[in-house]
Amino acid sequence: MRVTREFQCLRGNDLARCDRIMKKIFQTIRNERSVAGGRRVLLSFRIGEDSIPAVLLLPIAKELGLPLPAALLLHGYSSNKEHLADSAGNALLAHGVASLSIDMPLHGERATELQSFSRRNPMEMVKLWRLALEECTVALRYLSARPEIDAGHLGLIGYSMGAFLGVIAASRHEQFKAVVLAAGGDLPLDTPFGSLVRMAADPIRAVRELNGRPLLMIHGRHDRTVTPDQAERLYAAAREPKELRWFPTGHTLRTDAIEFAAKWLGEKIRL
Repeated sequence: MRVTREFQCLRGNDLARCDRIMKKIFQTIRNERSVAGGRRVLLSFRIGEDSIPAVLLLPIAKELGLPLPAALLLHGYSSNKEHLADSAGNALLAHGVASLSIDMPLHGERATELQSFSRRNPMEMVKLWRLALEECTVALRYLSARPEIDAGHLGLIGYSMGAFLGVIAASRHEQFKAVVLAAGGDLPLDTPFGSLVRMAADPIRAVRELNGRPLLMIHGRHDRTVTPDQAERLYAAAREPKELRWFPTGHTLRTDAIEFAAKWLGEKIRL
């Protein structure tokens, strides 16, 4: 059964500048069911014509009390919302933290044949990054508007491409109180049109703008997709408090790394 609901403009001083263009958010519930430790809601939300599919995981509120801390989850390239909802989202649920995992442009339910073309074209990729970052703002507004969620205790977890976009989103929105970057790092040194790309989205500049918000980076020692030196460059640029945890794996992080990140984030955003 589909249920559509209207959300009014959200609270939060760092979001006020968007009020002129985003007055209402509309939600459609597509499916809702009980899972271990809470509820899993398959939904979509929008402010215009483009709908953003998402998975919302909500802990059992009657045991924890309301409102709940929560995190926005951003997946990697060629992945989808279910990947992080079923890994980091479930881990957060066990720690009493709600989460919202979204399909980013050209991914998951929004995937098209343009995805492979965009990967080969740096300028098209930058356009998609910009769109994804705009949608991160919408997702933050939606998450904050839900009555179960404590808008003052929000975090962010990004994996791979989601870590790259996540650190930039976090630099723009102080409402994210703590940030986890999983298998993320600086741009490769040989990025095509590197200086132009950095003008649009520079993770080094972004991580410096976290301004003392807690940062955790988790990374595989044998990662060949986002290499350890990329992770180290980004970590070196970040200000304290920060922590870099290495795990004996490649680009796909193990369950113990995900559990460590969920526990860490749950503690930090409750402070």
